[in-house]
Amino acid sequence: MSREEPPTFERIEIAVAVIERDDHFLIGRRPTRSALGGLWEFPGGKVEPGETAEQAATRECLEETGLEVRITGHYPQVVHDYEHAPVCLRFFACTAIEPQKPLPDRFQWVPRAELKHYPFPAANAGLLDLLCQRDGI
Repeated sequence: MSREEPPTFERIEIAVAVIERDDHFLIGRRPTRSALGGLWEFPGGKVEPGETAEQAATRECLEETGLEVRITGHYPQVVHDYEHAPVCLRFFACTAIEPQKPLPDRFQWVPRAELKHYPFPAANAGLLDLLCQRDGI
């Protein structure tokens, strides 16, 4: 008798724009009806076929926030298995290109020292630790 193997899910590559301005970071609350709903996140989304992670980060940021960004560096990537999907998060340090448009209501600028007070998905823990360690926070 053969055992049925559990379904395997392909890891989803997610590109994330970590936008910093004057020691503040742009974060948004995830829609309540989405996976990980109600938690906070940096702008980003799935890398589409034929697209680099860098292109995805800037595209997703523009789509979600209306802000054009320039990538200035990167943070360590994270592989994480959520119950709903396995993901690979590629985090990019970004700065906004002026002029800035008004942000959608779900986004706000948060001081570095207050980031730890916002609940983020588990895969963001290492990045948040890294961001909050700067300047002894």
